Amino acid sequence: MNQTELTQSLYFRHACKLFDKSQKIPAEDLHFVLDAGRLSPSSFGMEPWRFIVVQDQALKEKIRPACWNQPQVTTCSDLLIITAKVDDPARRAYYKKMFSRREMPAEMLENYLTVYQQFIDGLHSVYGWSARQCYIAAANIMSYAAMIGVDSCPIEGFEKEKLEEILELNTTKEQVALVVALGYRINEAPEKKRLSFDEVVSFR
Repeated sequence: MNQTELTQSLYFRHACKLFDKSQKIPAEDLHFVLDAGRLSPSSFGMEPWRFIVVQDQALKEKIRPACWNQPQVTTCSDLLIITAKVDDPARRAYYKKMFSRREMPAEMLENYLTVYQQFIDGLHSVYGWSARQCYIAAANIMSYAAMIGVDSCPIEGFEKEKLEEILELNTTKEQVALVVALGYRINEAPEKKRLSFDEVVSFR
């Protein structure tokens, strides 16, 4: 894609509130979109996320009341629940494994482990940090979806504990960060409203 086509995909993307129930995302397209999330950057390269793809309609119906009864939950093709890891990132065995992938000298690895441990110890909330990384992945998922004509809607309006209970999550290991509905629009997107380039960008 050239720059013009990439920009057009950004204008294409909007928070789709109602999807066409009759249209399902092809498996290869869904894999492509989810892989954009998997390949996203994360702090320290810890990848503190998991992607739960809800395709079962009965489960979507069960989830909808916990998401403020929003129609996109049950009309979308695939409902993506992004969970933030709250246990593994703070466990030495996990982050040592993650750092070891970089094939660095032992002394450098130990330095990384020390710096990372200090970082983790200084966090107010591992969940808060992990969830922020999940938003990076979600942004990539929605942007790459738009590039291939797939609509999306990020959803923060949900009852976290109720949703975690429905999904039977072990919340000592992972917690819901956000929900993203994926599918195909049934209505035309409204005109995109954004502040001008000069209002949000400055050069120094």
